[in-house]
This record gives sequence, C-alpha cells and structure tokens, in this order.
Amino acid sequence: MHVPELLAPAGNMESLVAAIQGGCDAVYLAGKLYGARSFAGNFSNEELEQALKYAHSYGVKIYVTVNTLIFEDEVKNLIEYIRYLHQIGVDALIMQDIGMVDLVRKKFPNLEIHASTQMHIHNLEGVLFAKELGIKRVVLARETPIDLIRNIKEKTNMEIEIFIHGALCISYSGQCLMSSLIGGRSGNRGTCAQSCRQPYKLYCNDELVSENEYILSTKDLNTLEHIDELLKSNIDSLKIEGRMKRPEYVFYVVSLYRKAIDNYIKYGETKITDKNIYNLKKIFNREFTKGFIFNEKNSKFVNSYRPNHIGIEIGKVLSVKNNRVTILLNDDLHVQDGIRILGKYDDVGLIVQNIFIKGNKVESAKKGDIIDIISDKKVYSDNIVLKTSDYLLLNDIDKNINSNSRKVLLNAYFEAKLGTNLSLIIEDSINNRIEVKSSYIVDKAIKNSTTKEQVLEQLNRLGNTIYSFNNININVDDNIFIPVKFINDLRRDAIEKIDELRTNKKDIIENDYYIDLPDIEHKVTNNLYTNNIKNIKGNYDNYILPSYLNEDEYIKRLPRVNEYIDNYKGKLLVGELGSLYKYKDTNEIYTDFSLNVTNSYSVALLHSLGVKRITLSTELNEYQINKLYDNFVKRYNCKPNLELIVEELPEAMILKYDLFNGNYDPNKKYYIKDKYNNKFIVKRLNNLTYVYYYEKILKNYNLENISKRKNSIEI
Repeated sequence: MHVPELLAPAGNMESLVAAIQGGCDAVYLAGKLYGARSFAGNFSNEELEQALKYAHSYGVKIYVTVNTLIFEDEVKNLIEYIRYLHQIGVDALIMQDIGMVDLVRKKFPNLEIHASTQMHIHNLEGVLFAKELGIKRVVLARETPIDLIRNIKEKTNMEIEIFIHGALCISYSGQCLMSSLIGGRSGNRGTCAQSCRQPYKLYCNDELVSENEYILSTKDLNTLEHIDELLKSNIDSLKIEGRMKRPEYVFYVVSLYRKAIDNYIKYGETKITDKNIYNLKKIFNREFTKGFIFNEKNSKFVNSYRPNHIGIEIGKVLSVKNNRVTILLNDDLHVQDGIRILGKYDDVGLIVQNIFIKGNKVESAKKGDIIDIISDKKVYSDNIVLKTSDYLLLNDIDKNINSNSRKVLLNAYFEAKLGTNLSLIIEDSINNRIEVKSSYIVDKAIKNSTTKEQVLEQLNRLGNTIYSFNNININVDDNIFIPVKFINDLRRDAIEKIDELRTNKKDIIENDYYIDLPDIEHKVTNNLYTNNIKNIKGNYDNYILPSYLNEDEYIKRLPRVNEYIDNYKGKLLVGELGSLYKYKDTNEIYTDFSLNVTNSYSVALLHSLGVKRITLSTELNEYQINKLYDNFVKRYNCKPNLELIVEELPEAMILKYDLFNGNYDPNKKYYIKDKYNNKFIVKRLNNLTYVYYYEKILKNYNLENISKRKNSIEI
C-alpha cells in the first residue's frame, strides 16, 4: 500500500522538535518574510539553519512557506531570500504568486516548488497548469472532494497534498478579501484578522433567521476515521494545519496520525481509541468535521455557538458564595488545569490554583466529586464548566517530546582481520553509505582475545545520539586483540560522517530569468460587468456577462470555482487557473481579479500564455500599480494590457458552505450583520455562497494607460 508523507506544522523551534518527535516525515514552516501566517513565531535565519540540520539528521524534509502575494518593490528582496533558502538546503518552497513561481523556477531550476492552497487549485486542469509551470506538488483547495482528488491522481503524475486536520477557512483560500476590506489586513499577504471567527447574524428580508452568532466559524477538520480512504487514494502528502498552535498540540496530533497510518498499513485498522479522541479534544477543538473532502453534511460544518477552543465539559456550577464556586464534576480536575465557565453573556477563564473537597485542599478531584474553587470573576449557578487545558496530559506530552525517543535506524558491518586496519561500514534507510578505517592494525591476542560480544557492546554505545543500530554484522578473526579505544573512535568517526552526509546541502544552480512574450497590442478600454442584460447601455467598449446568461456576443465571465469545467466558446473572462489552462489555446482569454495579480512578472506570465487583458488585484494601491506598469515597460520594452476595477460592490468571500442550509429563496434578500451593524449582502448561486462587502467601493485612479471596469450587478 502507498504510504503518504505525514506533513506537520511548526510555528517555532519548539513546535518543530515536537513535530519530529511525534513522527512526521516533513515539516512546513516560515521564515520572518513572505509567509501566510505572519503572526506565528516563525523562524529567524539562524533558526532556519538549526531547524534544517535537526530535521535532516532525522531524514525529515523542510518546506518553507513563501506563499504571500508579492508587490513590485519586494521582488529583489524576495529573490535574495529564496537564494539564501536554496543555499542552506530547504527541500521545497510553498508558493502562491504565479509570477514569482515562474521567476523562481527559471532562476533556480533545481529548487522544488509546491503550489500553496492559496493558489486556489481545485480541479484537474488547475493541476495540469501547475505542472506546465514547473511545480512539483499541488496543495489542493480544502473544499476538493475525495472523488475528484482520486480522479486528479489517476490522470496526472503530479504530487498531491491535502489538509487532513486543523482549522478551516470558511472561504476558498486565496479568494477571501473580508479581512482586507474590513481592516486592511490581507489574508493574501499573511495578516488575516480571522473575520470569519467574529459574530454575525443572518437576516432574510430584514427578519432575523437565526439566533446563532458565529455562523461563519468552521469546526476543525478531523479525518482520523477516514485514514483508509486517504491511503487508498494514493495521495502523496497528508498535511496538518497548526503553525499558530503550541508544541503539545503539534506533537499529539502528529503522533495520532502517525499511529493511525502505521497501524492501518500493518493491521488494517487505525486502533485510535476513544481516549485518544478525548485527549485530542482537551488539547484543542472547535468540535470536529470531516470537511468537504468527505462530503460533510452542511449542518455539521460550522460551530455557530463558539469560535474558539471549547475543550471538554467537566461539570456544572451548583452555587456561588462570594468568590467560592461550588462545582459538581463529571470528569477529573487537577490543580493547574485550565477551565472556562460559560456565562450567559461573558465566559470566565482561569487556571485552577486550589481545589477544596469538604474544606480540605487537594491536588485533584474525580468524577462525582463536589468541589470548591476560587474565582475573582462573577459566575452563576447552573453555569457549565469546560476543561480547556489538562495539566497532567500536557506534562506527559512534554516528557515524550523531551525524551528524544525517535531514533534513526542504521545497519553496520564491522570487520577486523589479522594484519589489516579495522573497518566499519554504516548505511541508512535513504541509501547513504560510509566506510571508515582505523589506524589500528589488528594483531594477535597475547592474553585475552577480543570477542564479537565485546565489539557489539562498544558499537551499541551511541549515547545521546539520534541513531540506533537495526542490524550489526561482525566479521572478526579468532584470537585477535582490539583495544576498546579504537572501536569507540571508529564508531564516533562513522556516526559523525553519516550525520554529515544526511545533513549535507545540495549544490545550487542559478540562471538568468527569461520569458517569451507575444506581440501585445496595447489598448485602453472602458468596460462593464453586469449580471442583468438590461443594464447594457452607455459608452462602454466591452460588456461582460456571467456565463449562465449565455450571450455569445459578449465576454463571458466564468465562475471562479469550477470542479469540472464546462465547454465554452467565444471571449472568456477567467478567474481561476484551471479555466486558464483549458481555454488558453482555443479562446480569446481575459483574466479576472481573482487570479491575484500584484506584480509585473505575473502580468508577463499571463501575456506569454496568450491572455489579452489582465485584471489586477483589487488589493493594489495606485503607487503599486504605477510601479508594476513602469517596471513591465522597462523590462519587456512593451506596454501591458491591464484592467482595474474602479467601481464595485466587492465579493468579500466565496463559500462552498451553504449558509442557508438548503433554504435559499432567490426572490428574497439576505444579508449578514456584524457587531457594528454593517450589512453584508449574501447570495447563493451555482451551489456557492457569495458574501459581498457592506458598501460600494469607488476608486479614482489617475492612470491613463490602463483599462477601467465597473462591476454593476443586481443583488
């Protein structure tokens, strides 16, 4: 059976150690620049080098996320950073920006690149596009169903990576502008404010539809029950989310999936117990979902009651007197456990400092005990008590991490022949092989001869190294003598050399960047996108209509989510890479804002593929647009055909999740309202949910060489 890579997150060095000791095959992490989790601890350059040496000694790969959109002024520094990452030996980069992928592949042809889930690849054609671009692996959108994943694997030889555990975005990754629009913190630039975790209420025709507040806050993905299907699908890498999580979380989740994978391959079952899942909930959970990958029911995808870690329920408040809270436990509680007492309006979180049973101070209490604790904050009778951290469990995990119990298995061949130098050969599981010889020449024993057992004992003295011998073959003559010192020196020399070989850096190749551009007919136009054909009037050069209106004489705007792409004729406005790949050689193609074009290299790549006009990202300001345009002209000696959206009600999110749970009525008007009473219009179309920003945006660019577009739609 195919054994996939188990890929773990690391937000800092402590989590990296936890991930490796937990049993991962590879780790993904970020340096201090250009990572999509800029609020994680992340790694300095010195820490990156330490991480690589530590991981590679275990045979664990390191993938560095460089998966933000890159602005024009950042390209030079980005290339210097990537050159450094290449030199220190990173195994791959995870990238979003298509222009930077093209640039990096051409400059560093033997540096492996993986397409980030931020690239929004969710169909077969998108994977084929990535292959054409020189990408080695694609991290598919989290919404991609298992049947489609299997189809992609069957029809391509590309490596496929999927998320199997952790936090989910409610919107398609790389397609969410909510945080950027609300507060200027862009998810595409690594600074997402997690707007989806904030409270919203759904209204229909101004009537409240649901009392639940966190209607955009997803449960956490958990696919432990589907390991069999994942393994049978020949997926290359199984990825755990969690670069913002503590080391104990990383270790426990990684070790559970390691156990599940190994047990299923060996025994045909995962042997994951109820206690394992119970402890997992104590570590972190927002409740669990099997996700869209396994076609989760709509009603089980979102936890609309709580956006944060809910832990496990352990009791109920019986009474409160002054600051003494009496609780009936239905589970164990220990001093230093973290708890949350759920109030009607506010929760109270605290670390338990003291536990009293019948007035006596105790270290721990069990199910059925009535206890008293102290709380300086107000709580009330009948409040539910949750345990959000388990002191004993975390201590146990820390001991496992610090035990360094993971070993690299080696095979050895030791030879001692009379009149020759001592020899030791060591091999590892990844085809590294070294041979060392001692200066000592084997002599006859005068008194006591050296036995095989004595040689074996000395070779096995590996101390605190990460290595252990799986098999030692000893070939020695009879009646010889070997001083112990020379056996020990030989062993130390061999271990140092195998360690050096395992952590050795690869040679790098650096080429000049090049690209072939077709003749570009620069043309400035005035364009209108509308979903109502009655709006087609006025002084516009091009009219763009959604594809479902099927008006052949106009530009068709294709959906930006297409798991299976239909056949279209005529001029097309495409918003995702799969459609670009399918139609680039047969249709007149224009690209939409959702391709997230933020630099001149992306523009050049799209023009080289035959794209006639390229809509720039709405996250660019006028200075950045000017810089992009000027640099394109200087570098390629021609003018690009660009388009800017100057008036629109922006699409803030696009969701596979049905916010209406099957009850959407297209004749009614829906919106969600945030805590500031802003109203975000919501629509359901073609099995997708669209969330629009709460106000129209007008941009008065002073740019004469770029086409303009208005999005005038009826919602």
